[in-house]
Amino acid sequence: MKITILGSGGCTVIPKPCCDCQVCKQARQKGHPYERTGPALFIHDINLLIDTPAEIACQLNRSEIASVDYLLFTHLDPDHVEGFRVVEQITLDFRTWEAYPEKQINLILPEYLHDRLKNIQTAYGPVIEFYENQGFVRSVSFEDHIVIGDIQITAIPVDRGSQTVFIYVFEQKNARAVYAPCDIRPFPEHRAEVRKADFLVIQPGIFEEGLKHGFVYPDDHISRTTLYTFEETLALAKRIQAGRILFVHLEEYWNRSYDDYLLLEKKFPNVRFAYDGLTFETGNWKLETGNWKLETGNLKLET
Repeated sequence: MKITILGSGGCTVIPKPCCDCQVCKQARQKGHPYERTGPALFIHDINLLIDTPAEIACQLNRSEIASVDYLLFTHLDPDHVEGFRVVEQITLDFRTWEAYPEKQINLILPEYLHDRLKNIQTAYGPVIEFYENQGFVRSVSFEDHIVIGDIQITAIPVDRGSQTVFIYVFEQKNARAVYAPCDIRPFPEHRAEVRKADFLVIQPGIFEEGLKHGFVYPDDHISRTTLYTFEETLALAKRIQAGRILFVHLEEYWNRSYDDYLLLEKKFPNVRFAYDGLTFETGNWKLETGNWKLETGNLKLET
């Protein structure tokens, strides 16, 4: 599988608007890869886009994505869906105000998310109804699994009642990837599908020290109900025997720059922190020997 991390940031972009902290100042001065936009991922083999943050149009253009055939959401929080209008921008024929038929996007969703999607509304009613009527998307719901091309997708819920988030497992021949970018607690580590994956793309969790304004998370902070700490996430990855770990959804308020993450990587040989536009192929991730080498946006084996 060929995969691009379109956006490596979290609920707040880096640089954060109107922020004069050192991390944001540095991002403005140096640009990519210090800048981070909202969470999104693209699987090239089947032209599958996962999540649409506000910056999704710019992300697709920056990574020179030529076609989006499928769209999938992990959950419906604003930082993952507020760019949903990109389906209109991709497919619209302005002469009819309907979609070019050949550009229609297949919106594939677990049944739970499909049922809740109507909650996203404008003054004119549910967004999804307009998009379907204009032919921008064709909605397809599935229960647990769906197969697109030679890739099987398994949807596993992180169940917190009305705040259900989905973790996705992508399997192609002998390669398996787990995508768990946000709100992953309690992680379904009992499921066989998430164990011994070739790679795990996951949010690192809470950093307890070095936060902006000297903040320290209280024991009862709401983030502790949805996230593990960084150390707990590493322990989780070890328990499920993930081959490689790629961290995404890197939050601005953690007060860490691209350079800080590079230094942290040196402590953990099987860990990397993503940046916007990072592209890799699962077949190039060798688990037996060697280290990752960042080279022209790809993860390659250093021999």
